[in-house]
Order: sequence, then C-alpha cells, then structure tokens
Amino acid sequence: MGRVQSATLHILCDRERQIQAFVPQDYWSVFVEYVEGFRAFYKGSAATVARNKPQRNPVQPALAQPDPSQPDPSQPDPSQPDDAALPNKPLQESERVTTEAEANRLVAIAQNHPHKILSIEGKQASRTPPPPFVTSTLQQAAGSRLHLSPEKTMQVAQSLYEAGLITYMRTDSIALSPEFCAQARQWLEANDPANVPKKTASHRQVKGSQEAHEAIRPTDLYRPSKELRLELTDDAFALYVLIWKRAIASQCQSARLRQTQIMTQSGSAQWLAKGQVIEFLGYSKYWNNLSADTDLPALQPGQTLTLQQAAHEAKQTQPPPRYSEPKLIQVMERKGIGRPSTYAPTLQTLKQRTYVDIQKGTLQPTTLGLEVDAFLQDALPDLLEAEFTAQMEQSLDQIAAGKQEWQHYLNTWNQTYFIPALAQARQAIPSHLTTRPISGAAKGQQTPTAFSKTRCPQCQKPLAKIMSRKLKKKYFLRCVAGCEEVVLFWSEFSRQWEQPRPKTLESLRNQADAVLTQHPCPVCKKPMEEYCYEKEGQPKKLLRCSDGKARGDRSHQDAVYFQTSKGWWHPKRGELATQNLTP
Repeated sequence: MGRVQSATLHILCDRERQIQAFVPQDYWSVFVEYVEGFRAFYKGSAATVARNKPQRNPVQPALAQPDPSQPDPSQPDPSQPDDAALPNKPLQESERVTTEAEANRLVAIAQNHPHKILSIEGKQASRTPPPPFVTSTLQQAAGSRLHLSPEKTMQVAQSLYEAGLITYMRTDSIALSPEFCAQARQWLEANDPANVPKKTASHRQVKGSQEAHEAIRPTDLYRPSKELRLELTDDAFALYVLIWKRAIASQCQSARLRQTQIMTQSGSAQWLAKGQVIEFLGYSKYWNNLSADTDLPALQPGQTLTLQQAAHEAKQTQPPPRYSEPKLIQVMERKGIGRPSTYAPTLQTLKQRTYVDIQKGTLQPTTLGLEVDAFLQDALPDLLEAEFTAQMEQSLDQIAAGKQEWQHYLNTWNQTYFIPALAQARQAIPSHLTTRPISGAAKGQQTPTAFSKTRCPQCQKPLAKIMSRKLKKKYFLRCVAGCEEVVLFWSEFSRQWEQPRPKTLESLRNQADAVLTQHPCPVCKKPMEEYCYEKEGQPKKLLRCSDGKARGDRSHQDAVYFQTSKGWWHPKRGELATQNLTP
C-alpha cells in the first residue's frame, strides 16, 4: 500500500464505518397545497420565524439587485471542482417535525385557519460559467454523465490526444491559450452572439496546482461533428463532445436566474414556497448544471389563499452516501491527495487488490479493505491522514522547484517520522496476528485473509475467509484447523452459508453429453448445443456454440441463448427464429 492508496482507502473506510454506525430517525415533512397552484412547506411557528429572520418590511416585495461583482452565496463556488452532474437535489421539505402527533396538529391548524400571504421576496441571481476541464473534473464529468470509470476516461482521452483532437489530458491548470479564447469568441460571435461576454469569467487556480499544461480543450472548435462521429468510437465521440461543450461554456456569459420565496400563514403556523426561473441560459446552453424551473404564480402580499389540501409525509434520516468514483476523485483533489496522473491508477489498484468493490455505482470497502485500514490505523496512523499526504506533496513540489534541500528533508523525515513510525508498527503487529492468520502460501495458493464468526460444523472452530474474485461475495469459508473438505459458500437463495450441493447424475450426464441442436451459432455458424446448469438451486438450460475452443474467444461471449417459457431468447437478438431450420 502506497501513501496515496492508504489515505484514499481510509476515506472510503471511514465513510463505511459512519454508515454502519448510523441509526435512522423518523421525522415528518408537513406541507399545504393551494388552489392558486403551488405547494408550501411548514417553516415554523410565527414566533420562531420572527426570531430567526432579519428585520425587514413584510408587506413590500424585496426585488434585490445584487452587486454583480460579489458572488451569490446561494450558488456554488465555480472555482471549486465541479462534480459535473445535473443537480440531483432532494425535493423541498418542511422544518423537521419529530412526532406524528405534532405533524397531525400542524395539519389541523392548516385546515381550520384561513391562509394569507405574509411576504413575497425575489432577487436576480447569476451563475458564473464553470472553468474548463482539468484531469480531475474531466474524470468526474465522464463518470457522472457518461458512466465511464476514471481509468476508461483516461484511456479514451489518451486516444483523442494522440489523434490530435484535444490538448494534453493530464493537467491541473484551468488556463486556456489566448489563441483558443480568440477562436471561441469568434465561434460565439458567428453562432451565438447573445452569449458573447463583455469580459470572460476568471477563476481561481486550485492551490498547489503545477500548471505545466493548459486546460483540456479541443484543438479546433470547427471540426465537423458528422465527420468525427464516423471516425471515433461511441465513447471517444461522447467524451470529445463533453470536452467541447465544457470549453465553449467557459467562454460564455453567466446564466441569469430569478429566485422567489413566498411566505404564507395560517393561525400560528407559517409556510414557505421557493421558486426559481432561468431568465437567460448563458453558459448553461452548453453545460447545464442548473436545476429545472420551479415557477410560482404571480401573487400579492396580503392576498387570501384557498387551501386545497394539508398533509404530511413520513420520512427517515439517511446515512451519509458512499462515494462514487467521480465524487471520490473530487474529495482527493480537495484534500490534496495525489496528482492528476495518479487519481485513476490509485482507484484501479484498490479495485484490483479487492480492497473495494463497485456496488450500485458506488465504492464499498471489502472486508479485506476494512481490515487493512484497521491495521494501518494502529501501525501507521499518520499515513492515513490526508493532511500528512498533502503536506508531503507540497514538500516534494518545493524540492522539485529547488526551494528545499532534499537531503535535509529526507534526514529530518527519517528521524522525526520514519524511525518512530516503524517502532510503533512493530508494536502493533503482534495484536493483529491473533486475528489474521499468516501463511507462507506459494503463488496461486489460496490464502486466508481473516476469520469469520461462522464456525466449522465438525470442529466448531471459526472458519477462515478465502478471497475469490469469481464469487459475488468475494470470498468463501474453509476450515483451516485440520478438517478435510469443509467448505461453505454463501447462498443468495437461502441467505446463509451452505456446503456445495452434490451434482445429480442427470446434471452430470447433461454436462458430459451436451445435446447438439440444429440451431447455427450466430458467430461461426457451427451447431449449437443444449447445456444444462444449476442457478440458485434451480435447473436451467441454455444454447451455446458446440465448439469448446471457440467458446473461449471474446467474439463468442455474446453467442448464448437462454431458455424461457416462450423458447430460446437473447437479451439483444430477441427470440431465436426456428422457421428456417432444416429437418
């Protein structure tokens, strides 16, 4: 484990432990709906809202015109890394009500008291264009919008760079060459003159960036997309379009929004509705990261409203989410862990060593990953801290720039950190040996990684976990105390550990003597054979190519038909036609 991998794994494991320790709590979201055409959520009692709100005239609408030179606090900082996904914001909710009785009381207040508008507040807001891509934001955008892994993104970007279509893809600079900025302005003047800014938006460079190359951009904005679509693979074309749109968006005008809040009151309860309308698309015409319009009707302060319904919705607090690959790269960049060229290889290494798995699009530490992290917390705790790795990155940059003597740095680091760290690690190792078996297994031999709580049915000793990438569970259980052939596999059908079921004579016969059919293989046209197998305790059948050697080729991986109630079926080809078979 390198220091960057260790710190990255620790971020994932720390989040996983938070999820495991999380205790959900029930709450209720209370809302009202008006005949006038909008929904408002419970904001609090009149006394509570008055205490928490700044003093202003509640009758006059406040159409604020903010200083354009000041950032809008309600909008994300565009200089920060962009997760590049359309905002997946949760629906509006009320102030959290912690008991159903209180939620029912608020609904009764809304039903038994008249409603009127207390205040209408509006303001004009602007959203600054995002900066062009750097390596990390390209990986985040490709993961969020194209569902490409970081390593796949870099492979495709490399092919675009080698084809001369984009600039170098390993960079941490958001600067663009003057030649490209001039070309982008020329393109906008010809194709979208309303989007030409008086002055192009400027962004702060990320602290510590080396800026050896300019941002990732297309080499020529005028390359026809019809030609590129024919020349490039689907992934390469989609990634090129993503880079093109982000680059041109960075040179556009800001988007302009109108944000509105309506506060209503019934009895002692006050209700809040929020709306937002995009008045000028600006850069979002090419790079849309704005939430959709939520328009509120034109109303007046003091106006009486007609209640359509009052209700509440039971909800539960959610644990912090696991990191997706794009989001983890964003966190790595913000914490100063790694470099643009190391983000994708770091995640790839964690997956290859089975320290993490991809589960429903997110990274989940395996049992092995959690145990490695737990050991490192005892043995080398500083190595897991993001600050430790980030500080070392800065020192290495200073050495590279000639601002620090490398001999002095190494001597100091050795005396103040490395020697004491090794001593601490030696003290921590014995305590972990009692729970983790050490084996001198040769290459290819199955090695226990930890012991399970499940006990051997013969000797009642804990069974060892044996890692296996071929299994969905990623490991199976085996007795290492001397009991022969005691092996348990996890059954998704029964949701428990089971011994392998002996194959029936019929299934062995079917596997040994596969039945040839008259159906031709869709790849090599040789006869297909009917093959029997078992899945989750149920007998299954499929058609496959009868040529055993050919079945090992990648071209034959998709040449399989599955048995259904209507006949043989393929996910892409549909039902297998039988009318053209020779007798």
